[in-house]
Amino acid sequence: MTPAWLLDIFAAVMLGVAAVSAARLVAARPGGGGRGTALADIDVAHLLMAIAMAGMLASSLRTLPDGVWEVIFGVLTAWFGYRVVRDSRVSGTRALAGGHCAPHLIHAASMLYMFCAVTPPSAHAPDGTSGMAGRGSGSMATLAFPLLAFVFTLLLAGYTVWDLDQLSGPGVRAHYSLAAVPLAPVPVLAGVGSGGLAPTPAPAPAPRPAEPNPEPTGSGPADGQGRGVLAPWVAVSCRIAMGVTMAFMLVTMI
Repeated sequence: MTPAWLLDIFAAVMLGVAAVSAARLVAARPGGGGRGTALADIDVAHLLMAIAMAGMLASSLRTLPDGVWEVIFGVLTAWFGYRVVRDSRVSGTRALAGGHCAPHLIHAASMLYMFCAVTPPSAHAPDGTSGMAGRGSGSMATLAFPLLAFVFTLLLAGYTVWDLDQLSGPGVRAHYSLAAVPLAPVPVLAGVGSGGLAPTPAPAPAPRPAEPNPEPTGSGPADGQGRGVLAPWVAVSCRIAMGVTMAFMLVTMI
């Protein structure tokens, strides 16, 4: 049995993620000085997933019936699947290993699986909602196709470790960018004929003093380079919290 207080802690964390995601959506609204709506789908996904998980962890926080959540996460899974396919046409496998849509595809698919595969006992409340534990009944909800739950758990753990590595690295600005990394020009030997020698290259110009990096023009910082609640590390931290919580829920219900 999983103690009720542990479920309450995870539910509280999910409520915090929902609050942060809502704040990001408000701060990023057009004319609000944010980074626009370029990443609004991610914040919306965070908000919906956090609310749904909080309701599954704590019966008092249940919101929508299972059927509604299944439709919502089915749409999110299809949307992020489309985004991953589109990004893969530009970046290849990097869209899976280093893109910002692939983890959300796994998150949305995991949520869809949990709502579709949850089974009795105490899986469904009288109002048509799902919960992990039947508090006071001594029973725990389980999942059908446990092997699939194990696969989702491994994927969630992998992306969570990768996200943690991003936070501990030099920065997370590139974490939300699928643009190709610019390569420095490679010097080529010119004028080398049969047995000829290349001319001595001209000395490189002296480096100019560094100039301050100006803020991008427009309504706010560039995509993924916001400040405050819109900083990239905030979104990555929310994703880490959700990945850990989803993995915990899946392992508990296997």
